[in-house]
Amino acid sequence: MTTPESQPPAPEPSEPSEPSESSEPSVSDQVHRSSAGIAGGVMLLALVAWLGIDALVVGKGRTPWLALAAMIVVVPLVTAFTLRPAVFVGRDRLRVRNPFRVIVLPWGSVASLRSGYSNEVVASSGTKYQLWALPVSLRGRKRAARHEARQTAEGIGRGGSGRRGGLLGGLGGGQGSVRGAAATEGPVRAQTDQVMDDLKDLAERRGGAETAQGEPSVRWAYEVLGPVAAGLIVLAILLATG
Repeated sequence: MTTPESQPPAPEPSEPSEPSESSEPSVSDQVHRSSAGIAGGVMLLALVAWLGIDALVVGKGRTPWLALAAMIVVVPLVTAFTLRPAVFVGRDRLRVRNPFRVIVLPWGSVASLRSGYSNEVVASSGTKYQLWALPVSLRGRKRAARHEARQTAEGIGRGGSGRRGGLLGGLGGGQGSVRGAAATEGPVRAQTDQVMDDLKDLAERRGGAETAQGEPSVRWAYEVLGPVAAGLIVLAILLATG
C-alpha cells in the first residue's frame, strides 16, 4: 500500500504592488538657452575684441589703458546678458541662471509659471524670478497664430470638399476628412510658450514629490560682478586723473 505523495503547496497570490515613484515617466535633464541671444553675444564680443585689440596695439598714451579698462567692463556684461542665461530643468528642481544671479527652486516651492511680456517663475513666497533664457517673442506668437489660422482654414476647406466628394461616391471624402483631422491635431504654439507649457506640466507632476521639496536659494554671480566692478574702478581712476 502506497502512501500518497505530498503535493507542493500552491503559490500564494502575490499582493498588488503599490505604485512607486519610479513608475512615473522619467524626467531627463534639459537646458534651455536663447539661440538669438547667443548669436548676438558672439557678434558683440567679436566687435569688442576687434576694437579693443586695435586700440591696445595702435593706441598711444592713455588710450591702451582706457581700452583695457573698458574691455574689462564690457566683456563680462555682454557675456552675462547674452551667453550666460540658461534654464536647467531637472527631475527635482529648476535652476535659473540669470545675468547676475543663480536661482534654484525645488518643484515643491514653485507656485506658478507665468507668460506675459516676459516669462517668470513665481515661488511659494510670492517672489518672482524672470527667465532670461526664455524671452517672449511677440513675432513668434503672431507667426504661430497665423499658421494655426491657416491650418484651420485649410482643414475646413478640405473637409468641405471631402463631404461633397463623398456625396458623389468618390474618394475625396476620406482624404478630406483625414487631412482635416491632421490640420486640427492641436494648437500651434510659439517655441518659448511651448517650453513654458512643458515646465508647468512638470511642476504639477513633480510638485508633490518628497525629493522635490525645499526652499529656493539665490546666489549672486560674483564671477561677473567682480570684474565689472574692478573695470569700473580702473576706468574711473583713469578718467579722473586725465
